[in-house]
Amino acid sequence: MRTPRCFADITMREINRTFRHDNINMLTLTIKYPIVNVHNSPLAERKINNQIRMQVDEYFRYVSNTLYDQAISTYMDSLENDFPFHGYEAYMEYTITYNDNCFLSLYKDKYEFTGGAHGNTIRTSDTWELCTGENIYLYCFFKPNTDYKLLLAREIIKQAEKNLADDPGIYFDDYKDLITKNFNPDSFFMSPKGITIYYQQYDIAPYSTGIVEFTIPYCIIGWYPAC
Repeated sequence: MRTPRCFADITMREINRTFRHDNINMLTLTIKYPIVNVHNSPLAERKINNQIRMQVDEYFRYVSNTLYDQAISTYMDSLENDFPFHGYEAYMEYTITYNDNCFLSLYKDKYEFTGGAHGNTIRTSDTWELCTGENIYLYCFFKPNTDYKLLLAREIIKQAEKNLADDPGIYFDDYKDLITKNFNPDSFFMSPKGITIYYQQYDIAPYSTGIVEFTIPYCIIGWYPAC
């Protein structure tokens, strides 16, 4: 008999707030986040939801205090110097990338526009084992004593070389060095095809390229998620 697939039920929730000063919209905030229901594991469900809720609450506090005060300061400067004020925007959204075989993986993008030429996005991610609710780290996908950073860097450089041949100019000239220098073992998530490693804006490429992703197939790292 085939073992039942282990996955979570996901319900998305949304928070919308507008922060005003002098009857002017200073800042708009949107947060889209998941509520996770883990079958037959209330402990894991509680751990995962608590972690997500802490992240959401932390971002809400940051926006409603630090970013809001910054927006008011910019607004007051605009009045004193007679230039237009453009309201700030803050947006955080969670994206589920893998939900099967007793693993849940996601990333969250935080986008902020503070009146410049363009906004800025920062990505972070989390992966959990659904039976226990424990966080899974990148080294967990490799055999002990494996130089997984070197292995991944080599595969990423191979993919980057191919991407660059197809689309010249998408990376900085010294992208190979930057791939190794700016490699962050926390910057990964699971996807159906493999482990996806990502680099933040400006890490290895200009702003126009955005957040750069490289997916390393599970067969290359010698691992595949299974119950």
